[in-house]
Amino acid sequence: MESKKVLSIEDDAFLSSLVSGKLVERGFSVVTASTGKDGLAKATLEHPDLILLDIMLPDMGGFEILEHLKNNPETKNIPVIILSNLGGRDEIEKGVSLGASSYLIKSNILPHEVAEMVQSQIASASHN
Repeated sequence: MESKKVLSIEDDAFLSSLVSGKLVERGFSVVTASTGKDGLAKATLEHPDLILLDIMLPDMGGFEILEHLKNNPETKNIPVIILSNLGGRDEIEKGVSLGASSYLIKSNILPHEVAEMVQSQIASASHN
């Protein structure tokens, strides 16, 4: 079976490597991007099975990236899990209303839990 691909758009290199490590342990291949522009390009190029998206990026906001992803026919069906430090109700509602399948708050979740979430999201997406 071909390994599932996850795109992590995250500018925190330490967090990105922790989460990527947990995903690789579970058999995923991981592509990383540290800016929004790079993330959008890789989403179109790599066709990942799922995207982990940070909201606070150096060049563009995660909500803007999410809108681009959901408005692009090539990427609109890719599940997006937001992984952010912004945990206010407004941000969470905005993320979900823009099409994110889940919204995780970095301070409330461990890297292996992110990996479990990714695994269950991809499993449910592939059964549809």
